[in-house]
Amino acid sequence: MALFALAALPVLASFGAYLYWTPGSGSNYGELIQPRPLPDAALFEPNGEPSGEPSGEPNGAHWMLSDLRGRWVLVHIGAARCDESCNSDLFLMRQMRLMQGKEMERVERLWLLSDEGQPDTGMLGRYEGMRIGRAPAGLLRLFPADGDPAEHIYLIDPLGNLMLRFPAAADGRKAARDIARLLRVSHVG
Repeated sequence: MALFALAALPVLASFGAYLYWTPGSGSNYGELIQPRPLPDAALFEPNGEPSGEPSGEPNGAHWMLSDLRGRWVLVHIGAARCDESCNSDLFLMRQMRLMQGKEMERVERLWLLSDEGQPDTGMLGRYEGMRIGRAPAGLLRLFPADGDPAEHIYLIDPLGNLMLRFPAAADGRKAARDIARLLRVSHVG
């Protein structure tokens, strides 16, 4: 009889767990987004002047979003006039990258400008190495948000897929842990 009870115990335990135990949400802090490939958009330097053409795209130096492929990219979307929330996100992105230690070269930071303004050059000095590009409106619409996309920090994978969104006023340590976990298991980027 004891042998029967010993054999039945794992079956009963698994049945009980199935009926009564609900596992917590995933171990990630950021919200996973259904991965979506981003188009290879031209991103114009902040000092690009409007061309006056119907497309509204600026003239001047530009680079392609695909130039960042092969790296994990933290993205902030917002106006050139960087308010307190914007400064907080840019600082947080810098810190999340630095917290990766020897792996930090695998992480890029990108500020997608959503307007025609010029960022303050003094403020930019605090975020050396961050890429800045004036983005076409079509690209900005691809970043999902319940409210304003400027409230979030996004993550693009090394293949160019938008895949993760951190909450507004994100906890930097938890977000950095998500990135560290991705860097550890990823064989790309």
